Amino acid sequence: MKIAHNILLLILIIICCSCEEVVQVDLQESSPRLVVEASIIWEKRSNGNSQIIYLTRTSPYFDSEISPAKDAIIEIVSSSGETFKFIEEDSGIYVNTNFLPELNKEYQLTIRYNNEIYSATESMIPVVDLEEVEQTLNGGFSGDDIELKAYFTDPAEISNYYLFKFFLDDISVQINDDEFTNGNRTFAYFSDEDLKVGDIVNFEIQGISGRFYEYLYILSSQAGENNGGPFQTQPTTVRGNIINETNPDNFAFGYFRLSQSDNLEYTIQ
Repeated sequence: MKIAHNILLLILIIICCSCEEVVQVDLQESSPRLVVEASIIWEKRSNGNSQIIYLTRTSPYFDSEISPAKDAIIEIVSSSGETFKFIEEDSGIYVNTNFLPELNKEYQLTIRYNNEIYSATESMIPVVDLEEVEQTLNGGFSGDDIELKAYFTDPAEISNYYLFKFFLDDISVQINDDEFTNGNRTFAYFSDEDLKVGDIVNFEIQGISGRFYEYLYILSSQAGENNGGPFQTQPTTVRGNIINETNPDNFAFGYFRLSQSDNLEYTIQ
């Protein structure tokens, strides 16, 4: 009886194993598109001469490698006629070391890649100073985490948009506008349950345009609403301000923007 039981169990295992089938997901692949990371950041108390632009190409869904966009010709021209050429120092990494930033000045980016011309126009957006950091012990969900507030004073009577970065082990990013804080002294908030005495946290504030704020807002909204499940709604394509003048249908991803920044370092007490 025991032998018959074992034979029956073996047959059931074979049947179950034979029912397994590998499902091949056939994803439709589109032609690679250009991806532009062109953030010209002018840190206060620096000359802002050294700037970098990164070019890559989109890759298939299951391809984890980043594909650099090589052999492009890149230049930025200011509204007063200065031309700044970016030279490829490594695959897809283009550098200029004599850039001349000027607040509120308009600049035009031109990229020539694969016999197509891409362009975008933005202005250098100024930013206020970070004034001080205040530390308390009532942050986080538990109410007893270290909480940091980086204070600044928003200029009155004009609309301002900000990008904040907090550097610890990783980078935390926030965006904000002054709809409810126009002309007031306010703060950017940061809290992390892993903060401890002696940690050094770096704060950065950047001035950004309203268009770039909206672009980041849509990206962050999609990231929050779509968690990668198999039945999630396909997010819409978020296009930046870069236009393909040769073939508009072959648009690029990414954004060209120019921001002044201020930095402040704080040691946890």
